[in-house]
Amino acid sequence: MIERTCIIVGASHAAAQLAPSLRQEGWEGRIVVIGDESSLPYHRPPLSKAYLLGDKQPDELLIRAADVYARFNIEFRLGERVNSINRGERTITLRSGDKIAYDKLALCTGTRVRTVTLPGSTLPGVHYLRNIDDIDRIRADVRAGGRAVIVGGGYIGLETAAVLTKLGMHTTVLEMAPRVLARVTAPQVSGFFERVHREEGVDIQTGIAVRGFEGTSRVGKVTCADGTRFDADLVIIGVGVMPNVELAAQADLATDNGILVDACARTADPDIVAAGDCTMHPSPYYGYIRLESVPNATEQAKSAAAAVCGKEKPYSALPWFWSDQYDIKLQIAGLNQGYDQVVTRGDLDSGRSFCAFYLKSGQLIAADCVNRPQEFMFSKKLIAERIEVSAAQLADEALPLKSLIEVVKLAN
Repeated sequence: MIERTCIIVGASHAAAQLAPSLRQEGWEGRIVVIGDESSLPYHRPPLSKAYLLGDKQPDELLIRAADVYARFNIEFRLGERVNSINRGERTITLRSGDKIAYDKLALCTGTRVRTVTLPGSTLPGVHYLRNIDDIDRIRADVRAGGRAVIVGGGYIGLETAAVLTKLGMHTTVLEMAPRVLARVTAPQVSGFFERVHREEGVDIQTGIAVRGFEGTSRVGKVTCADGTRFDADLVIIGVGVMPNVELAAQADLATDNGILVDACARTADPDIVAAGDCTMHPSPYYGYIRLESVPNATEQAKSAAAAVCGKEKPYSALPWFWSDQYDIKLQIAGLNQGYDQVVTRGDLDSGRSFCAFYLKSGQLIAADCVNRPQEFMFSKKLIAERIEVSAAQLADEALPLKSLIEVVKLAN
């Protein structure tokens, strides 16, 4: 009997889950994971936090130890890149020219950082933040008392600002939008994070566009469109990511800001699945979405593994995310796209503990919870189960969210 082969492209969070899940779903053939980095799959969220701070070593970032993969008989080809897919032959071709045949193929290609082509953007000292090597280069440029400029006021930019400030650098965040986190939070939440960072010593500049970078042997200044110039010993550009869909597109698989898959992570090709940040997939709550989220990558990978083994296990989890900055743990339940009302519970103006609830036509669709893990947990239930709740109930600190769920249970 000829052994069947499943190839997983990308040694990502999704791949780290998909590979062992294949065994759990009954796949008995070869499993080969191909990744272009030299490391086994590792946790990426700590890169801009614990790893940059020096609190974790590379081996502590691994999602699973090598012996776990060995136990599941999972092979890795690291430091390799897949150049093309031939769906007719069911083969992939590596950068080295090697061809490998597959019976099933899983695309876990993730995302890559958006880069800029501004003057001076290739100067030493100008960095992006995506993988361990990026952080190692950044750490080599960190100097207590030095000046760091972060281009982009999203979660990565703010998390990095918090760490660089803790490491003793004078840190400035430059955001082109009128407020930080403008794409993902309400103005009230943006205002909270701007206040906290300023209290910690970060210079937050909004409504400002970067025009270029100056320096001779390395970066020394950041120049802006309004003529403002900022001294910089270190620059980090964090202006978002793009899904890696090129392999799929070259193989004539449908893409649209992600590789299009169904609820079971299947592409239009019955032998190819995709999972993780690179996919555009249906959500029972929000329609077709693409998520940059570890929980999404993990859960969708389980559906993909089941699909490879001929089983139907639709992925339908509510999206959730988190961000750590200083003593703040932000936990986000759901997506706030299309919200028309924001209700707050707690003190955003001087404290560091609150919830912001997003409603659309009176229905709770998302929640931002700062240092409130219980409210986050119950918010997830309220949203996922579409429990009706009023703005007044959400705002009332004396009314536990848990009680709103219990009332519905008693009624049923």
